[in-house]
Amino acid sequence: MPQNNLREKRREGGAKKNLLFFVGSFIFLLNLFFLNGGVPVEAQEKIKVGVVEDVILLPWGIKLPARIDTGAAHSSLDARELTIKDNIAEFKLSKKYSRLQLRLPVIDWQTIRSAESKERRPVVEVELCVGPKHFRSRVNLNDRSKVKYPLIIGRDILQGNFIIDCTQPRCAPPSCPEVSSK
Repeated sequence: MPQNNLREKRREGGAKKNLLFFVGSFIFLLNLFFLNGGVPVEAQEKIKVGVVEDVILLPWGIKLPARIDTGAAHSSLDARELTIKDNIAEFKLSKKYSRLQLRLPVIDWQTIRSAESKERRPVVEVELCVGPKHFRSRVNLNDRSKVKYPLIIGRDILQGNFIIDCTQPRCAPPSCPEVSSK
């Protein structure tokens, strides 16, 4: 009999310790992730963007509407009359967006798969201003004349930088210092 009482007391003590550990861990995690009004600490550093955003192509200062597309792995820029010579991509933006002719080095090639086809596209590096963020990014070049938006911002840019609000467009107008000074 005395041995059974000892076992029961040990079980009760172990259960209380487990419960205290669980409650303490839960409170710790709540404090860690929700210190700032119910918003995770990491999320506050990210910029909220809508399904469409105006983006500035730097250093030229050209404003382009961009479709924010979490379904696209890679970002893509409209490139009209695209030619590649000596590893330099030469192309024009559409007439609606200044018809500027650009010459940029090809830094890579991407194979893009869609429901209809698979194609190889040149990749260049460009500077973009999205909301207050100014950064260099890789974009593949493609004639996007048959679609509405000349720029697709894909997961390669979005991941770790932005939070998407699918309920509205244009949450983050371009506000980089380089843009404000022009």
